[in-house]
Amino acid sequence: MNKSDSERIATQLEKKGYQLARQLKEADLVVINVCSIRQSAVNRVYSKVRQLNEQRTANNEQKIVLTGCILAKDKKQLKGQVNEIWPIVDLKTKPKCQSLGQVFVPIMTGCNNFCSYCVVPYTRGREYSRPAQKIIKEVKDLVKKGYKKITLLGQNVNSYQDQEGLSLRDSPWNKDCLLGTVPLNTLNFPNLLKTLNDIPGSFQIEFLTSHPKDMSDELIKIISQSKKISREIHLPVQSGDNQILKKMNRGYTINHYKKLIKKIRQQIPQAKISTDIIVGFPGETRKQFQKTINLVKEIGFKQAYVSAYSPRPGTAAAKSRDNITSNEKKRRKRIILDLVK
Repeated sequence: MNKSDSERIATQLEKKGYQLARQLKEADLVVINVCSIRQSAVNRVYSKVRQLNEQRTANNEQKIVLTGCILAKDKKQLKGQVNEIWPIVDLKTKPKCQSLGQVFVPIMTGCNNFCSYCVVPYTRGREYSRPAQKIIKEVKDLVKKGYKKITLLGQNVNSYQDQEGLSLRDSPWNKDCLLGTVPLNTLNFPNLLKTLNDIPGSFQIEFLTSHPKDMSDELIKIISQSKKISREIHLPVQSGDNQILKKMNRGYTINHYKKLIKKIRQQIPQAKISTDIIVGFPGETRKQFQKTINLVKEIGFKQAYVSAYSPRPGTAAAKSRDNITSNEKKRRKRIILDLVK
């Protein structure tokens, strides 16, 4: 999502006459696109801003701008150290892509889940879906230009719900999409995928990131029936223990997750499943971590993105004592990564 936002920000700036600087010290404008998911990333932002301010004697005209996912407390502390802070909003500008490989298309932003460790609802706000007509037109334009891999993006992409309704009968691409008229508020993520799959051309559709509670039977069926939708499915589990999942406010159990995996593999035999896992969540015992190890072995994930828990101010989990040592978190992270090599 951040890469997509950065591409679109760069395209907007180019339209205003800016050109990419060869070196950072030569730039008149420095835009830092912030991600607040991990404290280590935020720490790097503070360090970079401090470094840029120290170098300003060599370029007093250099302007520093922050945008992206920024917590209120960080905005307050950084406000006096940068020139501007831009709110991250739905960027309407299409990215100027340099190759005909992968291209990112945001379809929704924000999140309503309020996982206890996550800052997204506080930095991005509640879920907002782009109108389906705009998404379909953007994808169709990209296909005409020859792009072969189109990745749909959202913090919770499979909770997409068209908020303006879609009437394909009156749209300029009706010849390519044969769904007819879809009434207001009935075009959900599976319907959108089917519509995009029906656009003529040789291309592949991927999507990130899914939530298990929104991985519906309808969505699994649409993927299984659509030739252009990738069989690589990213489905974050975060932990193999039900008590930890409850503390994380994930809204599902391990039994529910396993049933989803079974359905996916029954209907989509070629499916390659990847996941996200957090180790060292507050209070996670060795026994609970062993359940995560067992789950990883049982599922056989193609890939796992493993992160060590770090408290994020303003989240529910930050109120709990971070009682797992840094060394123990690193040990647990290595164990999981070794299992999915």
